[in-house]
Amino acid sequence: MAYERSESTPAGDPDTTALALKILVAGGFGVGKTTLVGAVSEIRPLRTEERLSRVGESVDDTGGVDQKNTTTVAMDFGRITIRAGLSLYLFGTPGQDRFWFLWDDLSQGALGAVVLADTRRLEDCFPAVDYFEHRGVPFVVAVNCFAGARAYGAHDVSRALDLDRGTPVVLCDARDRDSGKEVLIRLVEYAGRMHTARLLDSVGAAGTAGPAGSSG
Repeated sequence: MAYERSESTPAGDPDTTALALKILVAGGFGVGKTTLVGAVSEIRPLRTEERLSRVGESVDDTGGVDQKNTTTVAMDFGRITIRAGLSLYLFGTPGQDRFWFLWDDLSQGALGAVVLADTRRLEDCFPAVDYFEHRGVPFVVAVNCFAGARAYGAHDVSRALDLDRGTPVVLCDARDRDSGKEVLIRLVEYAGRMHTARLLDSVGAAGTAGPAGSSG
């Protein structure tokens, strides 16, 4: 299920249920995943960053992000309350190829994902897009608008990434809390529609099949 956990609210409001949803934040190396999680988190975010070393120069492509000197080696973690009774637990995935084995564990039970994109290195988010499309995980593409980068519209990005029809593309500033929150709200709304549609499809398919052994 997409719900990470569910718990009752404090005494005095017994009819309200607090939902905590698991969200992944993915994308290429240096695209702003750690920045987004840190910007929106209402708790001190957990970060597993290490300094880049000469040993990793042969495997980490720092083209376009020459000033980046740290990298996430496990995950980032943060939490944000979207509204009363609804919190999101954010898990930022590592961007380099050699850490992708962690994605399967991190994606267990996730409602959906945010795929951060940098139009200067748009090809870097292809692996994340492919990963979530092949596993049927709802996701939105959030274009992190870096200073000095050429501006592209959502339609242009969607076409360049060859996204499935209806996959949302939004423009954002990963450093800005309100901007990041809007991305997360868009994801929750989209993922909710996707999960509801799948549930209705499964119920319809079961009804069409009829009772086992029925000859019509």
